[in-house]
Formats: sequence, structure tokens, C-alpha cells
Amino acid sequence: MARIMVVDDAAFMRMMLKDILEKGGHHVICEAENGIEAVEKYKAYRPDLVTMDITMPEMEGVEALREIRQIDSAAKVIMCSAMGQQRMVVEAIQSGARDFIVKPFQGPRVLDAVAKAMGGTGTGQSAVSPV
Repeated sequence: MARIMVVDDAAFMRMMLKDILEKGGHHVICEAENGIEAVEKYKAYRPDLVTMDITMPEMEGVEALREIRQIDSAAKVIMCSAMGQQRMVVEAIQSGARDFIVKPFQGPRVLDAVAKAMGGTGTGQSAVSPV
């Protein structure tokens, strides 16, 4: 299963995602609470996959995504967004994000996005809704 870094400024959201991922058989190797920390920890840990919140202090998720993709063009990143952030989701996908998941998190959808990002087929749930 995947070695994952969870990035979100809200500790509760990180805990919720970590719980879903670990129950799905994945290993959360590190967490970050802003984009700057995410870029530094990506360099240090080289996770298989990153879940990245879009809206964070210090450095937004899309900017952190771009910096991580400069470090590793094959980096697999799934963006996490709240409803109503369609423009930023589109920008993230254009910047190389593999998928996005919407808060509040649904366990099956999160695990499906991870499976697809890692090269699996997932369960067939729609990954990207029309914007």
C-alpha cells in the first residue's frame, strides 16, 4: 500500500484523513500543516502520494503542488477542497494534481482517489465532476 503525506492546516482534518487512509491499509508517514512544511517534508520523506489541502496559511496548496512537482515531476498529489472552490480545483488539476476530494471526506471516495492515483482502477466512483 501507499506511503502517504497528509497536508492540511486543520489538525482535525489531518486526523480524519489519516484514520481513513490507515483503515484502508495505507501508511501515513508524515503530516504537514502548511505548504512550506509540505515542500520540506516531501524532500525529506519522498512519500508515494500526498493529500494536499487547497486553502492554507503560509503557502497555498496549489503553490505547494507546483513546488513539489518541480522537485519531482512524477509526484502524485490529490487535492482536498471545500465546496465552492472549483476555480482552485481546476487550477490544481492543470498544475499536475491527480485528483481531488471534497470535504467532508467520504472514506470510499478517498480510498478510490488514492487507488487511481497509484495506478489502480479504484471502484469506479467519479473522480472529477463537471465544473
